[in-house]
Amino acid sequence: MEIILAIVIGAAFGATLDRIGATNPNFIGKMLNLTNLHLMKTILLAIGTGSILMFGGQMLGLVDVGHMSVKAAYVGVFIGGLLLGAGWAASGFCPGTGVCAAASGRKDALFFIAGGLLGAAAYMANYPAWKAAGLLDNVAGGKVTLGSVPGASYEGLTGIPGDLLGMALGAVFVMVAFVLPERLTPEKGLAQPAE
Repeated sequence: MEIILAIVIGAAFGATLDRIGATNPNFIGKMLNLTNLHLMKTILLAIGTGSILMFGGQMLGLVDVGHMSVKAAYVGVFIGGLLLGAGWAASGFCPGTGVCAAASGRKDALFFIAGGLLGAAAYMANYPAWKAAGLLDNVAGGKVTLGSVPGASYEGLTGIPGDLLGMALGAVFVMVAFVLPERLTPEKGLAQPAE
């Protein structure tokens, strides 16, 4: 039953990504160069709402904290993040949107997926070298969070409970999503009103 639920939720999430334009590299490009912020507003709203619901659910005992995990911080994570961002900007896809785009019939997404798989294979083949270089050694104690997590073996960077901080940051994301304009610059080709 769990696998069926995962397939249904994944399909619904993929359909939502396609509906909001996240599977179109042109939409992603416009978001990244800040000319059309519709997709950014949608992402901020989704992250903010999800944070409020998840952390609020934890506070109410509806969400089991044991299912959450904090990944260790190390230099390789930061390098990987830079590579992911560069690849996202160059291709117009991130891993999730690339798979959804392929499912919606975009042939360019198949090349993106093939490139991602080749990159993962190259990383695995060179893993011993990355490890020997120290890029996988923990930074700042490894597991680091802004707020304290109940029952965790590590401290948060602030004295604020993680649930409250997560809900507060979620509320900020929701607020920014509503305050942010659709466009920072006028769209080319549209007539501008006379002043």
